[in-house]
Amino acid sequence: MGTRPLIGVTTSEVRAAANVKETPQGEPPDREMALGLAYLKAIERAGGLPVVMPPLELAAVEPLLDQLAGICLSGGPDLDPDSYHGRRHPALGPTEPDLDRFELAVAREADERGLPILAICRGAQALNVARGGTLHQHLPELDRVSIDHRQREPGDRPTHSVQIEPGSRLAAVMGTTEADVNSFHHQAPDRLGSGLRAVAWAPDGVVEGLETGGGRFVLGVQWHAEGIVDRPEEAALFDAFVAAAGRSGQSRLRARAA
Repeated sequence: MGTRPLIGVTTSEVRAAANVKETPQGEPPDREMALGLAYLKAIERAGGLPVVMPPLELAAVEPLLDQLAGICLSGGPDLDPDSYHGRRHPALGPTEPDLDRFELAVAREADERGLPILAICRGAQALNVARGGTLHQHLPELDRVSIDHRQREPGDRPTHSVQIEPGSRLAAVMGTTEADVNSFHHQAPDRLGSGLRAVAWAPDGVVEGLETGGGRFVLGVQWHAEGIVDRPEEAALFDAFVAAAGRSGQSRLRARAA
């Protein structure tokens, strides 16, 4: 791994061949995976080496994680409610059950190994589900929700604030107890998964940040931090994640050499 930790980033979505635009002189349209470059650029800027994890067969999860020092669970489409024994809501968006199975397996195995995890938007929801939690499937139907959590403005523009619990790891990492964030989700954690606690909230009380206790780096945020990484507090989130991955990678190397 050298001095730059290798960090796996899960695929955001899988596109059917029918939805792939054919390009002149290019190969025929085929099923493909998609992931915004902003995740990779944010990790690279913080000193990590990002690699995209395709949704392979579950047998590939362990050998993949053998090579990695940290995991970023990316944003993407709605999780299939079957993954947390929920009933499908009429407003549920398109789902990718195969992608869900792979990402949840990655989250659980990375968790079991003690790898640093940074989970973003859908990734935070996947982290919650991986630990046995559930989701609100459509925030606008909740009486207490008073802001639009799926903004119309571009992703580099914050549209609401979040309050971060003083003394939490998230507050320590970001260096603040209040931040302005962007917002592109209509789902959010409902019942929290085992060992997770809410540490950030939107003005209407929607959970925006999750973490575990103890010394491990396991953080989930509902906003797209990679899209506003030019803000110091968001850059600090990636800096701390990559630093934790570096320590994890070095510890594993020493253990293998012993």
